[in-house]
Amino acid sequence: MAKPVQQASYNYCALPLASYACRPDQSRGRVHDEPESRYRTPFQRDRDRIIHSSAFRRLKYKTQVFVYHEGDHYRTRLTHTLEVSQIARTLARALMVNEDLAEAIALAHDLGHTPFAHIGEEYLAKCMEPYGGFDHNDQSLRVLTTLERKYPKWNGLNLTWETLEGVVKHNGPYTGKPHIAVRELQTKTDLQLKTYASMEAQAAAISDDIAYNNHDVEDGLRARMFTLEELEDIPLLREAMQRVRSNHGELSEHYVVQETVREMIGAMVEDVLAESNKRLQKINPQNPDDIRKAGQQIVAFSDDMKDKVDALRDFLFERMYRHYTMKRLWLKVERIVTDLFTAFTKNYKLLPDPWQKRVEEAGGLQDEKALARVVADYIAGMTDRYAIREHEKMFDIYWDHR
Repeated sequence: MAKPVQQASYNYCALPLASYACRPDQSRGRVHDEPESRYRTPFQRDRDRIIHSSAFRRLKYKTQVFVYHEGDHYRTRLTHTLEVSQIARTLARALMVNEDLAEAIALAHDLGHTPFAHIGEEYLAKCMEPYGGFDHNDQSLRVLTTLERKYPKWNGLNLTWETLEGVVKHNGPYTGKPHIAVRELQTKTDLQLKTYASMEAQAAAISDDIAYNNHDVEDGLRARMFTLEELEDIPLLREAMQRVRSNHGELSEHYVVQETVREMIGAMVEDVLAESNKRLQKINPQNPDDIRKAGQQIVAFSDDMKDKVDALRDFLFERMYRHYTMKRLWLKVERIVTDLFTAFTKNYKLLPDPWQKRVEEAGGLQDEKALARVVADYIAGMTDRYAIREHEKMFDIYWDHR
């Protein structure tokens, strides 16, 4: 079971916290006992461990929507993560909850994403169907608890209970049959899967929605998948552009886009804060567990804003995520992911030496399921460019002659 953190000799919180905030000096601790830092809170330490992880560095070359070589100005999984963490800190501070915890959860939430974003996940999940399935949220937890190898006494980063809870309950209470990482962690500490997550975790989760809906608008415009005029049919965009014109008059398209995205982020953040404070007043929580047991999400959009965000999401789904250029990418990704998975599960000796060792340690020589899981871990950890190069080296007979 997780062990309580050891209190250090400094003030844990630089700013006043609400009674329902998660306090680092009251953390439920870590699975593996270790002394805490004298100068950093446990949640600051979690954040730093995440930033220094190998998986975090690899986000630089993982797709958000556009593959890295399509342009230097499109978001990557890393820049998306940084935008999420910035918004999460803003919400956490305004709601008087723990910024460091919200930031740590935001920085960790996408560590398990495959190369080529959700397209890569879709095809890796198909490959893993006979072997227990694949889910990027569960894979993020697996990175944090198993796959990172930084410490001699344990695998994973040994993060606090509160950070792990936030990653697991990224989309609310955990329902359905637990995936592999959650199932394994539950044997070591009870994450209270059926309750809601902390305010900090909820702030990080909704920041993810705010970030990707806004930066995907900007990236879609840059890629010319739609125009500003077409966006005026979306209520949220239309209202933001009207405010921009009212405040600035005539602007070039470049500045209209920049100001519109800024307006939308501001409108969403203000709406979340107003709705969250309304819900807080209604339940009057006295401690973090009152948030977990509230029976509803506390950090949320109002119904009106949710409808507007859904309309924007539907537009992006049709005009961007299902654009013909994305469908062409699917063909390539299916081939890359499926070929690599098939080759490695057929002959694990094709894996790099450290990963062959992981197969053997997991009992993969006698257990097809264990072998497939290690192969999925290897592929999920790849960057886009590494996956492309691995496929070329293994399947392009002329690769060495170029």
